[in-house]
Amino acid sequence: MSVLIRRFDWQLIVAICILGVASFLALSSINPELAIRQIVWYLLGFIVMFAVAYFDWRPFINEKGFVLGIYIFSISLLALTYFFQPLQGANRWIIAGPLQFQPVELVKVALIIAFAYFFARRHVSMGRFLNILKSFTLLVLPVTLVVFQPDLGSAMILLAIWAGFLLISGIRWRHLVVAIVIAVIAAFFMWNQVLHEYQKERVVGLFFPEYDPLGINYNVIQAKISIGSAGFFGKGFGQGTQLQLGFLPEAEHDFIFAAFTEEWGLAGAFVLLATSLFVMLRIIKIGSTVGGNFFRFVCLGTAVLFLSHFVLNVGSNLGLTPAVGITYPFLSYGGSSILTSFLLIGMIQGIAARLRT
Repeated sequence: MSVLIRRFDWQLIVAICILGVASFLALSSINPELAIRQIVWYLLGFIVMFAVAYFDWRPFINEKGFVLGIYIFSISLLALTYFFQPLQGANRWIIAGPLQFQPVELVKVALIIAFAYFFARRHVSMGRFLNILKSFTLLVLPVTLVVFQPDLGSAMILLAIWAGFLLISGIRWRHLVVAIVIAVIAAFFMWNQVLHEYQKERVVGLFFPEYDPLGINYNVIQAKISIGSAGFFGKGFGQGTQLQLGFLPEAEHDFIFAAFTEEWGLAGAFVLLATSLFVMLRIIKIGSTVGGNFFRFVCLGTAVLFLSHFVLNVGSNLGLTPAVGITYPFLSYGGSSILTSFLLIGMIQGIAARLRT
């Protein structure tokens, strides 16, 4: 075990710890109790990371039943949410007493593993339309369940994971166009048959920032005010007016980037974004130096997942993407997101320790 730990990518761990410190500072200003809970989630996350890293995945990557079992288990948990009392009008959580878990976070991990298994065996022939269609079938059921929860943001993340795998698998451009057409048709169907009116309004609000400033665009407007008024060094810890006066909703989750930036300024935001970029680059570097397509795809798929979260979260804070309730990895408060992120990091650390050349 000690030899394994010494071969970890410690630069990646240090970067995650920097994000953890930023999370603690932001949450301490928002609600000190949440900051303490986040420390507990981080400690549990590191335990998960070390446990998963210690597990040797190599004997199982060629076992179709193992990969399929993970996929079916995660989908089953996702379906189980429909049997629990909705929270905030959505069936997104499995509730056990005081604990709440979002199965969609585990579904993201399962899809990365399933896609890694699928694409690792077909990356040479991914130009075939049939293979694109087969990969899409892995996506249909979880996306359908997530959309009807309803959780548009997570559905967008799942679609981004699939699209990311297509891009990194060396797909032909003409077939990429076909994949885009499939996605557009699916989006058109969801817009007309599935999405709730408030979800449509969020998309409309993206293109018309002045629309309903006290309603659908309120959160984004307050986030932009927080960021725009921060200055270079910010207003100081506990001094963010938008945050402390309660004008910035969901500051611990969706808009934590705006909350952090208001008090720590553009300099703090730059450190935050640079650290996040470093995390993704380290994961990509690990993936480029390991043997075996499966593990390479796991690393690249994880980078795609984190990139999708970063883009949608920061984009929504800046009014560049719809505000669809996406967390900032390792920064936003929440046990489900923290634990599954560390689970993926544990897989990558195990890969780095055993398979890097």
